Amino acid sequence: MRPVFDPELLPIVADRSGLPAIPAEQLTATFIRQRMLSPPGWEPELTDESRIYDRSRGLRDAAVLVPIIARTTGLSVMLTMRTAHLTEHAGQISFPGGRCEAVDENAIATALRETNEEIGLDRRFIDILGCLPDYITGTGYHVRPVVGLVSEGFTLSPDPSEVAEVFEVPLAFLMDPQHHEQRIYRWEGGERRFYAMPYPRVSSGRHFIWGATAGMLRNLYHLLAA
Repeated sequence: MRPVFDPELLPIVADRSGLPAIPAEQLTATFIRQRMLSPPGWEPELTDESRIYDRSRGLRDAAVLVPIIARTTGLSVMLTMRTAHLTEHAGQISFPGGRCEAVDENAIATALRETNEEIGLDRRFIDILGCLPDYITGTGYHVRPVVGLVSEGFTLSPDPSEVAEVFEVPLAFLMDPQHHEQRIYRWEGGERRFYAMPYPRVSSGRHFIWGATAGMLRNLYHLLAA
């Protein structure tokens, strides 16, 4: 068993990768749409998380929406903070989404249904662009990240039993590897490296984006930078 740990207190073990930031003029809805429809040759980055899980225990299918909002001021990514009382991933930053259900036709249907249930974002504001490579979490989920372009004019009604906060982060911030930390967690018999992307809050403190959410964003960077 691995002990409970606070990811914000773990050491940064790698310098920023030296990879270039994606130029702001390139981060447009048109470019992302074209890149998702006709991706160049690229390789997803496999994190330690997917290697730690014992797949003989089985995987649970899930899907999340990666909501990229087309603001007049530029593109941003919508994220949620989960409530502290949940049995899994309590208090963590995540994309809206969840387990696939029998009623769902496919992973896209799962992502859209879960997004509506969690934060009340209506389907008519979401233009599905495609999917990122599947991601295996250390808690045993096989996640399909569905990228959607969200137009302005929507209203949200977060489910207070699941979502403590909904916020946005500029896409340019997330697509700059200078903001991608690699941290390490060691325990008796093993270690795990993971990405983190701390983002300053408007009031005080910061949103600590890490784990699977940061890993999926890292792959979005690789796709757009390829």
